[in-house]
Formats: sequence, structure tokens, C-alpha cells
Amino acid sequence: MTSPDVVRDAIGAVIDPELRRPLAELGMVGEIAIDAGTALVTIRLTIAACPKRDSIETDVRNAALAVPGIDTVSIDFGVFTDKERDALTARLHGGRTPADRFGQDSLTRVIAVTSGKGGVGKSTVAVNVAVELAHRGHRVGLLDIDVHGFSVPGLLGIEGEKPTKVGDMILPPRAHGVAVISIGMFVDPHTPVSWRGPMLHRTVNQFLSDVHFGDLDVLVCDLPPGTGDVAMSFGQLLPAAEIVVVTTPQSSASDVAERSGLVARQLGQRVIGVVENMSDWIDADGNAHRLFGTGGGADVAKRLGVPVFGVVPLTESVASSGDAGEPIVEFAPEDPASVAISGIVDSILAAATPRGGASIPMRVTR
Repeated sequence: MTSPDVVRDAIGAVIDPELRRPLAELGMVGEIAIDAGTALVTIRLTIAACPKRDSIETDVRNAALAVPGIDTVSIDFGVFTDKERDALTARLHGGRTPADRFGQDSLTRVIAVTSGKGGVGKSTVAVNVAVELAHRGHRVGLLDIDVHGFSVPGLLGIEGEKPTKVGDMILPPRAHGVAVISIGMFVDPHTPVSWRGPMLHRTVNQFLSDVHFGDLDVLVCDLPPGTGDVAMSFGQLLPAAEIVVVTTPQSSASDVAERSGLVARQLGQRVIGVVENMSDWIDADGNAHRLFGTGGGADVAKRLGVPVFGVVPLTESVASSGDAGEPIVEFAPEDPASVAISGIVDSILAAATPRGGASIPMRVTR
């Protein structure tokens, strides 16, 4: 006869879709009983209005039914007490600062994608770099702090998705294998965000402090264009971030793009490379048209003393994928733009430096 402990072990191994930890580790598995082939299961949710309740219920039911001798499953839901929720939040997330979570001693690389001016495709580059990194098995977070011009939710097809709040901890939605947070998830997408410096600084600080991405290999940040309040706050909070500058081929864009890289350096950040976007317009017949001139990316890279990580053409698939809310690396993986993004990710990975400054104490015994 199947024992409750066997069912508990099976259910406890189910992964919470938001916290990305086993239910047993999170303390979400309550009482388990068995009655003539029926498993009577109690699951304790972190919050009453858990948006992933149906997903958890399905996974728990399937896990219990996979146990020999279990024919049916009855699931009862409870909710954490405030004290239990606070304890879980402290255990998973703690009260660490942005520097503690993503600073030089952290094992998470922070790649900030910036530009001198808007309209150069910076967000498209950031989104596709993040998704391509996830495709390669990296644990990736994507932070959209382009507060006044947020577009990441639309590019990923998750407009309308909302984060879950567990105590002081914010759990970001996931899309295409990436944990994503954007100011667009907190405001009406059709209402302009008119915030001044102090509010912008608090927003950047809260995103870096309160959003629980889980254990990340890389955090990709989509910064606003220019060198304003958000870029300054980000640089002050995360001076160890690595910067990828995006420009178009035209000289007017490249001149401004250089300034964003120089300001990042003044804040202590390391500029690692340049991406030239919209290098050519490639029509349906495969003909290339140089709408924005040539050489902007190489000029910026030369003046900043860094390599060109990639030259991304503007193809019809790029526009279509953005409208469809699907990254080009998934929408059309063989497209020239997708191939260029793959090369950019190769360069970003190759530019990595050792991370994690904490030493592990060792003692030699004889």
C-alpha cells in the first residue's frame, strides 16, 4: 500500500512556477492522507490570490497520480500566514541592496544595453540577447528601466501580464525562458509616465532590490536612451555593470551613442562592445538597401576603444516579430538578424571576466 510519505516526496519535487523552487523547500506541502487509492493533499499557497494556482494544481495532481496505487487526487488549498510569508521572503530574498545582489562580488553578470538616442532598436537588441542567452541554457533576467519609453512587454508578447507580490518581494512574469520586469507592468500602457528624478531613482532602486529573479547567470538591462536620471541612478547603484552601446550606421546617431558610453565609464562601468543596428534594409528579394548610411558602429567602437560585437540588418522579419510579440531569434532563427544576434551573444560571453570576490576558507589537514 502506498504511504503518504511517498506521495509527499512526489508532490514536494514539483517546482513552483514563480519562485522556481520545489514545493517542499518552500514549505507549501501540507497534510497528506490516502483513502482507498485517493490522495488527499493540502497545498499552502504563498498568497490567497496566487495567479499560478491552476498551474500548481495541475502539476501536483499529475505528480500524485504518477505514484503507484494512487487513482484519484483531492487537493485542498490553504494560505501562508503573514508571519510564514515574511519568513519565506526573508529566506529567499533577504533585504540585500542592489550592490549585494548584482555587484562585483555577485555571480550574476549585469549587461546593460544603452544608446545615445531613441529609435535605434536598443530594446529589440536587449530582448533578443536575453532570449538567446536563455536558449543557450543560461538563467536570465530582463530588466526594462526605460521608464518613459518602455516597450519590452510588447516585444515579448506579455502586455497585460502583472508581477506577483509576496510580502515585499516582487515575482516577475516569465516569457521565452526569461524572467521579465518592466514599469509597463505597473502602469496603463497608454498613459505617459511623467516622473522626475527622485521618483525615477526610487523605481530603479526598487527594481534592483525587491524583484526576485531567482538565481541568475545574467541580468540584461534595457536602459533608456541618453544620459539622464535613470542612467545616472543605474550607474551609481551598479557601477560594476557591463555596457553594450547600440547605434545605427548614421553619424548623427553614432556621435550621440559615444556619449552614453563615456558617461557609463565616468560612473565606473565597463563598456565592452558596440552593436550597429539597422545596418541595411533587406527586402523580400534579399536586396540590401543602406537607408542609414554606413560605418556608425565602427566609428563609435574606435572612439570608445572597444570591438564591434555585431552588425544587425533591418529585415522584414525583424519588424514582423516585433509586431507579433515574439523575439526574432525565435520568430525566424535563420534570418540574417537572428544570426547577427547569435554572434553578439558569442561576443558578450567571450568578454566575461571572473566574478565573485568572496574567498572560500580552506584549511590543510594532515
